[in-house]
Amino acid sequence: MKFTKAMLVASTAALSLGLAACDGPNENAMEDAGEQQAEAVNEQVDAMEDAGTISDAESDAITEQAEDKADAMEEQGEAMDEAAGE
Repeated sequence: MKFTKAMLVASTAALSLGLAACDGPNENAMEDAGEQQAEAVNEQVDAMEDAGTISDAESDAITEQAEDKADAMEEQGEAMDEAAGE
């Protein structure tokens, strides 16, 4: 079975919901913001790929960069929670 970007985003979102109970408020907020930004980027990338303005490799690289940024935002929120003792 070939995984699409939408399936990857949906799977990641579902997994994060299961772990959300363990996260602090800053981590949750930063994670949500990061996921929203990554999803917006993914939609733009899909449109560009469909239009033929970027290649599959470029699409994958941009998507991975957006997901890495979302992960970094979540980690920053987690660090904020730890510093606040939450």
